[in-house]
Amino acid sequence: MSKNIIPTINISSIIKNGFESSKSINTINKIKKACINIGFFQITGHGISQKNIKNICNVGSKFFSSSEKNKRKLAPNKWNSKNKNIYRGYFPNDVNGKEGLDIGDLKVTKKYAKSIKNQYVEYLNLNKSINKKSIKILSNYFDEIFNLGEILFKSIIKLYNKDINGSKKVFSRLKTLSTLRFNYYPNQTSPVEVSKQDGVALGCETHVDSGIFTILYQDKKGGLQVQNRKNKKWYNVPFDKKALVVNTGRALEFLSKGKFKATNHRVLWNKTKRMSIPFFFEPSYDFKMNESFLNNSKTNNSGLIYEKFLNQSLKKFIEYQRQE
Repeated sequence: MSKNIIPTINISSIIKNGFESSKSINTINKIKKACINIGFFQITGHGISQKNIKNICNVGSKFFSSSEKNKRKLAPNKWNSKNKNIYRGYFPNDVNGKEGLDIGDLKVTKKYAKSIKNQYVEYLNLNKSINKKSIKILSNYFDEIFNLGEILFKSIIKLYNKDINGSKKVFSRLKTLSTLRFNYYPNQTSPVEVSKQDGVALGCETHVDSGIFTILYQDKKGGLQVQNRKNKKWYNVPFDKKALVVNTGRALEFLSKGKFKATNHRVLWNKTKRMSIPFFFEPSYDFKMNESFLNNSKTNNSGLIYEKFLNQSLKKFIEYQRQE
């Protein structure tokens, strides 16, 4: 359990020099190797300052330490009948052992959400329970982490010798279903589940993610584990305050024809409060999921739209079973 199988990759060469320099290409090949072998890696040199990460953590901590009444102001209709939002917002810890706050693109206005009429593109009025300064921090962080997601995806496109601007076909900023989530693990009195494989008590069930990449900040209490695909053993993801943890999701596995597989991960039950901040980098709801996108020189305009692909993925998560 002590062995670290998670590589740390400094991506500053890509951030500073783009995708063409020899250093950048070397970095991209490291990302490729990590995606194929493990599906998890840590990135440093990502351009998001320690100050901004600290600020975003403080926003989350302040929200979860506020009153239940204040938090429920942002809850979906299932937990607050006064609200119309179903997908975005706060969910309480009696759902699946943890509290959460799901925030979509903060550039989405009430007017836009109404005009688009998509179940996942919702306007969430954060002003109900979060102050303006904190909302500004959230907005800036969403911008930074979204741009980082694009850089990572462009690195994948580069591996296929395709035009990196092809990422625009996958991610249209206002249509994207990307989610900034705050997971808050309270003092759990009992585990969410006990692993059938090795009998370990868990604070978050074994699962894979739905999107292209998940970019995560985990606090120093750790607890995140990743499964080695070859020997099926579990390994800790070490805490590094300068690093963000990245893992591959089901959408990238699909688009790469299984080359970059989504990887099982879980969180240990540790009986102490902890918070993690994952960003689920997900395509536009109307992007047609076609396996030829990366693998074929011709643009194929068919396939299951991402909204339906995501809908199938979310069925297994208790916290997303929100329709009464």
